[in-house]
Parts: sequence; structure tokens; C-alpha cells
Amino acid sequence: MEDRRIRLVVLFGGRSAEHDVSCVSARHVVAAADPERYAVEPIGITREGRWVRAAEALEALGAGPAALPERLSATGPRVDPLPVLAAGAGAGGPTVVLPILHGPMGEDGTVQGLLELAGVPYAGAGVLASALCMDKTAANTMLAAAGIAHARWRALVLDDPQVGDAELAPILDDIIEELGLPVFVKPASMGSSVGITRATTHQAVAEGLRLACRYDRSIIVEEEARAREIEVAVLGNDDPEASLPGEIVPGAEFYDYADKYEDGAELLIPAPLDDDEVATCQSLAIDAYRALRVEGLARVDFLYEDGRDGRGDRGWMVSELNTMPGFTPISMYPKLWDASGLPYPQLIDRLVDLALERHARQELHTHTDPEAASRTGG
Repeated sequence: MEDRRIRLVVLFGGRSAEHDVSCVSARHVVAAADPERYAVEPIGITREGRWVRAAEALEALGAGPAALPERLSATGPRVDPLPVLAAGAGAGGPTVVLPILHGPMGEDGTVQGLLELAGVPYAGAGVLASALCMDKTAANTMLAAAGIAHARWRALVLDDPQVGDAELAPILDDIIEELGLPVFVKPASMGSSVGITRATTHQAVAEGLRLACRYDRSIIVEEEARAREIEVAVLGNDDPEASLPGEIVPGAEFYDYADKYEDGAELLIPAPLDDDEVATCQSLAIDAYRALRVEGLARVDFLYEDGRDGRGDRGWMVSELNTMPGFTPISMYPKLWDASGLPYPQLIDRLVDLALERHARQELHTHTDPEAASRTGG
């Protein structure tokens, strides 16, 4: 009998510093996917960039989701990317790819470009939006052009992770004169708080620049806003929807890697906001989503200076958009949708449906015959 289920290829792992986070996220996606609707095929990408069929995960799935390990492992027989993506062509059900990849070489438009070339539907943002949102300097520039507020920031390029204090001195003076202290020093194209430093002295800024340079030559330095940290999950293509907002109360000096993935922060879902504040941040989240040309999904992170309890009074400022947020049990994105009435398994269904919808729409705009265009006045 022909299998009419959707072949759901879950890509995970990857070459970025967020490899481990991806392996945990993918485990929970694979476990939650409805086996009546999907034939799940986990494909891992090793830290060296090899694509493998995740043999351990496939074997565990045969015994049921409860048999899956805590995190998937990017180990197994090597496969070629394009053939494995196209393997379902002509089968009973379509192939849809869920690229559960975080950070560079996965969330930055590179894998999305490969999926476009392969001609397969995939969940999440396209090439342009993925690249824009991964590069914080490009995203901030686009948001500013759309009139969306952001905390003060400064971009710079640094090629040598071992650069000395003497060479950095004039750069540090300019940064601190412009932004003050403390500041956050970040790689421009990294997520999950990897490579971030909260710097309170000249020397700490220098160390932060050297650390960030280990991950990216493009670096962003941001002022520390006296603000609440509010996040909103957005879902959709042409008509995106925003979830209830949530608030992060960091367990450390800032919302760092341990807070995000080791349950160190307190997550307030829904955030303690009044109805007008909720409506404002949801509307701004959708505005930012559209300004950066995002489709599928994103988590929109805000800094909110409400003028209370010693905070500033600049109101809502978009911090960043994450086009493939974490999908671990303690990740904000699935938690926000669950609180908004969309449980984890149904969230996966929506992502798959949106991928198929966008792919069908794009197929209407792939004409490549210039003579036909000239005949119709194009």
C-alpha cells in the first residue's frame, strides 16, 4: 500500500557552535511529530559538515518516541545532501524539510539556499530573511529603515582574535564614549548567547572583542538598556500571528547560554503586561517580522523600558529576531505558543503546512522563458 504520509526530513546538528542545542531541539521535534501524518527521517550534519542518516534515532523511533535519547547524535552512514533531500520525489506523500539548525551554516541562509536548489518545501524563513536576521548589523540597519527602535549600537570588524590592548585602545575609547558602560559585546552572526560578554570596564570590552572575534570577524557592541526582556513568538507567511508575550528574568547577569539551556532563568508566561502593552508588542513583533521579510516562524526579542523600578523610559525596542529559535522543552518559542493555545505537536503541523503553502506559492513564480515574457510585454 502506498504511504501517503508526508516525508518529514529533520535536519539537525550543523557546523556552528550551537550544534549541541540543535541536537536537543531536534530530539523533541522528532518525538512530537505525529507518526500518523509523518514518516520522520532525521538527518544529521556533523561538526565537520558531513551529512549522515541518524541511525540511532531511526532505530529508537521504531520503538516509539519514548525510546529516543535525550539528544540526537549526528552519527550514522554518510549521505549526499541533494539525493537524500530528493529521495521522496514521486512517492505517495511530499517531502518537507524542517531545518532545526541554529547559528551559522544552518540558520543564516546557507542551508536555505541548498533547499531552494533542491526544490523541496522547507519550514522557516527563506534565504534573504535568514541571512538578514543572522547578521545583527544588517538586521538593525533594516529595522532602523522601517522606523523600528533599537538600543544604541556600534558595529566593527576585527580579524585577529589575539589583537593586543594597545591596538584596541582607540577603538575602546570611541565605543565607551559613544555607548558608555556596561556594554554587550557580541559576534554579529551567532545565537544562543554564544560568544557574548557583558563588559563593565575597558579591559573587559577588550576581552569581549577578542572572544567575539573567535566566532565572527563582524562584531556588534550594544549599550546595556535598563529594560525588561520580553519575547513574542510569531508564526505565519503572508498573515503572521503573534503569541502571548513572555518575560525573561535572567538568573545570571544577563540571559546567557546556561540560562537558556540549563533552566537558569525564570520565564514568566504570559508576561505581566496590561492589555495595551500586550497589543503594542504583538503589533511591533509582526512589523519587525515583515520588515525583515520573515516567513514561517521567528521569535522576536524586545527590550522594554517602561520607566518603572529604575528602568529607562524609551518604551519598546526590538533586540533581535531569531528565525529558528530553540525547540527544547524549556525553550521560549514552543512555550509561548502552548500558552497561546497551540500545543507542540500542532505547532509542528502548522510549520509543515506553512512550508507547503509557501512552496506552492513560489512555484507560481518560477518562469524562466525570457521570450515568453517579451511576448506578454514583460
